[in-house]
Amino acid sequence: MSAVKWILGGLGFVLSGPIGAVLGAILGSMVDKGVAMLSSDTRYSPYDRTGQAGEAASPHRRATAGDIRISILVLIACVMKSDGRLLKSELEHVKAYLRANYDDEGARQALQLLKQLLEKDIDPVGVSRQIADNVNYSTRLEIVHMLLDLANADGDFDPREQGMIEQIAINMNISTADYNSLAALYQKAKDPNWAYTVLEIEPTATDDEVKKAYRRMALKYHPDKVAGAGEEVVKKATEKFRAAGEAYETIKSARGMK
Repeated sequence: MSAVKWILGGLGFVLSGPIGAVLGAILGSMVDKGVAMLSSDTRYSPYDRTGQAGEAASPHRRATAGDIRISILVLIACVMKSDGRLLKSELEHVKAYLRANYDDEGARQALQLLKQLLEKDIDPVGVSRQIADNVNYSTRLEIVHMLLDLANADGDFDPREQGMIEQIAINMNISTADYNSLAALYQKAKDPNWAYTVLEIEPTATDDEVKKAYRRMALKYHPDKVAGAGEEVVKKATEKFRAAGEAYETIKSARGMK
């Protein structure tokens, strides 16, 4: 089975715009010209685009789990290419990520598609903005979480990879505080105030402010917020949900809070 079936599985918004252009170029080289590749009657899941408070939902577009899956792979390709070299170690980390999140066949097809993406010119700004227009805020947070996880997997966060992920986050309309909160998860050994950054507060916060911040973060990263966006996204949300609890317990212990 080729990656074509995996690409075409239940897609919506990614069939147009910058992501659609990249997929079209790949599909054009993988199937005969007579095959109908992009069906206009794509089936959508009930996963509607809804955003954070105050962000209006689009009445015309919906993001499916397939859309999210493809979007993540496109952005992974952007990050992998950002330092101008493709290391075997990076590919091994990506393979491990795919195996952890998909069954054997799904991981194989995802890797096949990723290799095709790595050979294409991709506009990270256009792709990120397309995602921002069609994917809810909670899911966008977890996409950034995944990218940070992969970039930090070998313990060496390359400045060029960092710059690319920051650019992606900015163009996906992720707030600076939320980006820093995610990035702080990888700074536990270097930053004594990592727990405060995770909860998006200052070390000078009162005990009551710490408690309120934890409740706020637990709500923001509750896995139910990304239900329907795919198992891999739910998994990352669960990790951040637990990390917020770890940060809270770290601060409580340091302060002797009850």
